[in-house]
Amino acid sequence: MSDWVEVARVEDLPAGAWKVVDAGDARIAVFNIDGCYCAIEDLCTHDGGELASGCLDGDVIVCPRHGARFCVRTGEALSAPAFEPTAVFPVRVERGIVQVRDDRWD
Repeated sequence: MSDWVEVARVEDLPAGAWKVVDAGDARIAVFNIDGCYCAIEDLCTHDGGELASGCLDGDVIVCPRHGARFCVRTGEALSAPAFEPTAVFPVRVERGIVQVRDDRWD
């Protein structure tokens, strides 16, 4: 089973903010969407570029390279040129620390 990775203290990840962390073989972007923490792989399924440096619009991240849109709650690809979803990951808060883990290989 994969380990939980610390992302940030709750107060350091306010609503509308996000942070990218390395979790083993994956870069994971953790978002605070109105108090709900969501995590997706920081990977555009269209061309393998990073997503988190794009613009966040509500719960949608826009890929900075070609404009593909992804739901950060579900990982769903919402617009071309991406058609495949990006991976989503579990997030928890333990003792005021937001944590995430890559559970794909568990």
